[in-house]
Amino acid sequence: MFKSIKRFWKYLTAKLNMSFDEKADPKVQLEQAIAESQQQHKLLVEQAASVVANQKQTEMRLDARMTDLEKLSANARQAVLMADEATRAGNADKATEMTSAAEAFANQLIALESEIEELKAMHLQSTAAADQAKTAVAQNSAQLQKKLAEKQRLLSQLDQSKMQERMNDAMTNLSATVGDDVPTLDQVREKIEGRYAKAQGMSELQGQSVESKMLEVEQATRNVEAQARLSQIRSQLGLDTGAADTAATEGGDAATDDAASTAPSRPDEAPGTAQTPAG
Repeated sequence: MFKSIKRFWKYLTAKLNMSFDEKADPKVQLEQAIAESQQQHKLLVEQAASVVANQKQTEMRLDARMTDLEKLSANARQAVLMADEATRAGNADKATEMTSAAEAFANQLIALESEIEELKAMHLQSTAAADQAKTAVAQNSAQLQKKLAEKQRLLSQLDQSKMQERMNDAMTNLSATVGDDVPTLDQVREKIEGRYAKAQGMSELQGQSVESKMLEVEQATRNVEAQARLSQIRSQLGLDTGAADTAATEGGDAATDDAASTAPSRPDEAPGTAQTPAG
């Protein structure tokens, strides 16, 4: 029973994680990843600072002990010289005191030299650790800079992907039916082209009809009358009407010929003969 519950819990957790990954915003997840890297870098810098600080403290202690060593060495030499002078002067008590002081300085020198050796070893270790920490910080800083550059590239790629997805959706909607009562673009285009073709056909048929020919003859007759009236006006004004009369005569003859060709002939009238008017 416990194994079944545990297995079901793992399955549910995996399913929830998959659902979360599918619905999560990649931009937010990218910001979270960069923030996590920056936090890790901050912790690394703090740890490296502690290591470097330890190395600096060890170095300061070593410098101080080296200064103390020089003082003790000088004091020990001075005590030895004073003991030797007292011995030469025959002052045994002072010689004994200076010898004891010199021995005390010598003991301190031995202890200090031992401490200095330990500090030197510690300084070497702390220096190596500090160098390693500095290298780690520099490498991690370079990696962080690469991640920041990668972040910008991924954000740009994400924006391009979103734009491409919107364009794909728009192109799909142009050729797909939105609903049962909404026609597609292809259907609307076919309908408009059909109406245009029908209108063109009707226009061509009307242009070939008898009524259109009759309207053409009437328009020609009106043009001839207008030319004759213009010739009359020019004659009244005393203008040269020779060219105008010629144009009017030619226009009248052409209109007369067109009217004769289009006018229906009588059944009892033979082709090519003129009917004599009744006297």
